[in-house]
Order: sequence, then structure tokens, then C-alpha cells
Amino acid sequence: MSKIRYKYHSKYPSITDLKIKAKSRIPKFAFDYLEGGCNEELNLIRNESDFDDILLKPQYLHVAGDIDMSVDLFGRRYSAPFGISPIGLQGLMWPNAPEILAKAAAKHDIPYTLSTVSTSSIERIAEVSDGKAWFQLYHPTEDRLRDDLLRRLKEVECPVLVVLVDVPSFGLRYREIKSGLSMPPKMNMANVVQAMMRPLWGIKTLQHGIPSFATLKPYMEKGLDLSQLGQFMNKTFTGKVNIEKVKAIRDIWKGPLVLKGITTEEDMDASIALGVDGVIVSNHGGRQIDAGESSIQSLIHLAKKPAYNDKIKIMLDGGIRSGVDLGRAHAVGSAFNFMGRPFMYGVGALGDEGAEHTINLFKAQLYQLMQQLTLEKIDQFPGRLLQR
Repeated sequence: MSKIRYKYHSKYPSITDLKIKAKSRIPKFAFDYLEGGCNEELNLIRNESDFDDILLKPQYLHVAGDIDMSVDLFGRRYSAPFGISPIGLQGLMWPNAPEILAKAAAKHDIPYTLSTVSTSSIERIAEVSDGKAWFQLYHPTEDRLRDDLLRRLKEVECPVLVVLVDVPSFGLRYREIKSGLSMPPKMNMANVVQAMMRPLWGIKTLQHGIPSFATLKPYMEKGLDLSQLGQFMNKTFTGKVNIEKVKAIRDIWKGPLVLKGITTEEDMDASIALGVDGVIVSNHGGRQIDAGESSIQSLIHLAKKPAYNDKIKIMLDGGIRSGVDLGRAHAVGSAFNFMGRPFMYGVGALGDEGAEHTINLFKAQLYQLMQQLTLEKIDQFPGRLLQR
């Protein structure tokens, strides 16, 4: 049997280990922003726990050849069937996190997705990722701003545009309200004390600068205080993404177009009719609606329809915490997967080393699972789903 080829820090062999370490290095207000869901956080819990019901079956006497985890997606071949999700304010949780993650993703040939409201700019991430990074668009209220963002993405030759559709309103997140990171944000004395208790985070923040919405800087007035920043964000991104808005983007954007936040047949039908290339089934990490179903359950329902799989790429974001979960997701019909919090745990725990560690951790776990199930390729996982 061949050895696992992916090396990672043996002190942190699981995402749980990284999470514990990251929590000890990130100020509480920033960790709560990363970790929290909306309302009672029930859907946040379901996102992870519902994976436990997906069981796989080995075929030990089956003869398998070499394992190939690579996947073709939108005309490119990626080394593994997963990428790094967009997360807002990444540099607040760990200084310079977007660049750390984008560089590692490019090196390991997996996609990194930059959020409109992250803390590095479109141009900087395109530079450090060799033009490989995807971009997630929070649809602006004004078409003028949308068009300028799309212009900038074209200029850096962004390979894939992801349009976020599941934020008709900002989720009611109790942790953020308590910490002062809701809109408008405020830095209270408790936050200052928490930051002082994490000296390395403070030193790194001083080195890289106070985090800001770097992509949006050209559209902001200079010298906005926190209250004015909140007003700017509310004014700039208040508005629901609808069919007409996606149509307009489809007319402008000629590259691969993906809608993120799709969970229902009605929205899937609309996505196909609009001619988008893929959807990411997601409930925004349990941060928008507490009364919905988990992302994996939504994917299971949608992937059961052969007509969908024939017309559009169905991908998943939400709740994946191991290579075993990656295998489970593919077994029930996911074509590709994204994880956000695990990679932030990685950089929070191990800094610059954390991105590559987390990538290799997922690769090693998935590789071992494929060995155990005697699989050669990712598209063979559905054949190992235990039907009950």
C-alpha cells in the first residue's frame, strides 16, 4: 500500500485541533465573528451534524489502481475536489489571512475565493494567486458600482465569478451584536481588552495594518469613522438579488458564472434558465436563516434530480470538517466543495504555515478514505454510498 503523500503538522491532525489552537490566539470578538451563526445557531449545528448520517461502504476485495483526486471544473483541472470559501473581514480574524490563503491555494492548485467584503483587494489577490483566485460578489445597490467591480475582475482575468444570492437582509447574529461587530460596528472596551490578551495577533495586526474593506476603498470617502462605515455598507449593499439582476450580470460576464446560496428546486430551475454555469448549495454557514435545513441536506435533495446534474455543476459549501466529509459530499452528489472556517482555524492556529497545513490535512484524510474504500477517482464515490 502506498504511503500518504501529504505532510502536515502532526500536533494538529484534525480541524478540531486547529480550532482549539486558533481560539487561544485570536481575540474573542474576532473568533466569535468567525464562529457564530444566526439566532440560536441551530442550523449552524445541523450543517455539521447532518454529515454523520451519510455512511459509506468499502469493497475490500476490489482491485484499485493509483488514486487520482484531481477534478475538472470550468475548463481547469484542480488537484483536489475542494476550495477555500469566501469570508468577510478575514484580516480581522488573522492578519493578512487573505493573502496567506490565496498564495497557498495557488501553490496547491485549488481555488481560493475572495469576498467583496474581505480585507485584500481584487488586484492584490490576483497578483499573489497568479490570477487563479475566484471572486464572490455581494451585489451592490447601484449598477454603476457593480459594473466597475466587474471591469476590475475582467482586467485581472478572474477565472470564475460567484454571485451571492442569500443575503436579502443581514442575519441576526447575537454574538456579533454583543461584540459590537454588527452594523454599524463599534470597538468597545471589552474588545480592546480581548485584543491585549492576544499579543501575537496584535503584533501581526500592526505589521500588516488595521484591516479594512480593501476592494471597496475606491468607492469610499476617506476618513470614515466606524458609524459612517456602517452607513456606507448598509447603503451600498441593501438590496435583494433577483432574476433581473442575475440576467444583467450574465450579459456582462462571459466567463464561468456561479450562484451561491441556492437551496431549493425553484431557485435551481431559475439558475438553469438564466444560463449560469454552476451553483454552490449553501446556507451561508448557518449565518442567515436558522429555520432552514443544512447545506448537505439541501444538496442531497437537489442532486437526486438527474436533469439538474446534466445541465449545471452542483457544488457544496457548509459543514465540511474532514476528508471523510468530503467523501460523503461526493457520495451524495456534490461535484466540488468549499470550506471557510476550517481554513481560518488553520491560519489562526499556525499563521503562514496554517494554510498549507489545512490543505494537506484535507488531502491526506481524503486520500486515506479513498484507499480504505478502494477508489481511484472522485467520481466513484456515489458507488460507495450505503443506501438505507
